[in-house]
Amino acid sequence: MQKFFILEGGYLLIGLFILGITLFVSTRPFMPKGAYKKGLTLVTLVLAVLIGAHYTMTTSRMAEVKKAFVQDKVILCESRMLRKAAQSVMIQKSKAWSIQGDLFVSPHYSRPFHAARCIVK
Repeated sequence: MQKFFILEGGYLLIGLFILGITLFVSTRPFMPKGAYKKGLTLVTLVLAVLIGAHYTMTTSRMAEVKKAFVQDKVILCESRMLRKAAQSVMIQKSKAWSIQGDLFVSPHYSRPFHAARCIVK
């Protein structure tokens, strides 16, 4: 469950904001009676499906990346350190990289890279 909140926390906050807007609009006097029930139900269902699908796709990609790392394939991770230079870092097990949980770490980099933000090259 912790992994879900780490990966989808931002989207959950955006979803709560959207639900707040839906509640505000659907309770206005010009809306028909019961519009807030229908609106909140529909929007909640759509958001739950979209966030669930995103979580499923992200975790399956993470598993694929970890498997490729064990096989010593090149992994590309986005680097948010320097946006003007290289925007991705090439990670490979044979080049002093290791994996701790969901994080790729190296003695040559000051920060780790999360497997959710990586793809197999």
